[in-house]
Amino acid sequence: MTINLKNGVDKLLFGMKQKDVELLYGKPNKEYNDDDGNIIYLYNAIKCSLTFYEDEDFRLGYIICSHPEATILDKKVIGKNVESIKADLPFKSWGKDDIDIVENHFNESNWLILQSEYNEITRVEIGAIIKDNDEFDWKFK
Repeated sequence: MTINLKNGVDKLLFGMKQKDVELLYGKPNKEYNDDDGNIIYLYNAIKCSLTFYEDEDFRLGYIICSHPEATILDKKVIGKNVESIKADLPFKSWGKDDIDIVENHFNESNWLILQSEYNEITRVEIGAIIKDNDEFDWKFK
């Protein structure tokens, strides 16, 4: 399960519509709307949550992945020490938020969050990149 920074995860590309995703993975195991009117698809087999933004014509704009084989730049990340992974990645600018036992390690240039508990990465979140003109850089056309 390759996390393709700025692009998507596995075969998923930012900008896909629900029908495009369903052609690849079928119907989601669960579907719901968040408080902002976005549509969320949950896929158990790939352990991913997909957010389709309501204000962007329901394009795929955010992915949360907990798949145990998830990799970033060929490095497995789930269950790994968060500081070791951050040191191995070529990005040096990281922010950090603590929320109870959860830590979010954020790299803004790649719109990447490594979420950890007890110093181990439990999930990876990536979002579509916003260009200088405040528009999304959709990878799926």
